[in-house]
Amino acid sequence: MTTTSPPLRRQFDLQEEDREYLDAKGLPWETLNEGGVLWLLVHEWPVPDGYTARTVSVALRLTGYPSGALDMAWFSPALARTDGSPVRATSVRTTIGGSPWQRWSRHRTAQNPWRPGVDGIPTHLALVEHWLDREFARA
Repeated sequence: MTTTSPPLRRQFDLQEEDREYLDAKGLPWETLNEGGVLWLLVHEWPVPDGYTARTVSVALRLTGYPSGALDMAWFSPALARTDGSPVRATSVRTTIGGSPWQRWSRHRTAQNPWRPGVDGIPTHLALVEHWLDREFARA
């Protein structure tokens, strides 16, 4: 018996360079417009060892993008550490596309500010990878 995934939703267009980046990653992705809140969902995102899932879907809120900064990330399923240590600033849950998502409240810093015209979906997803890795470096 063969199962097929539901079709990917493309409710708004991304910039060409963002589409090319996402397609080059080889991961399924969708765009959702939920009452004017624009979301990018990237599925099958690999998660480093030490978390309760090997892959997740990651959501980015794009409202205001590309002129405005991207901030935070949302994960489904929710991530926890396998060692039982808490992951800070992850208690808020949001419904996106009818499913629950865990918000990771992480932000750029004065040392790593948003650079309009330079930063975008690729650099923000690199930052998300850094947040996932850095979780195990903190005491």
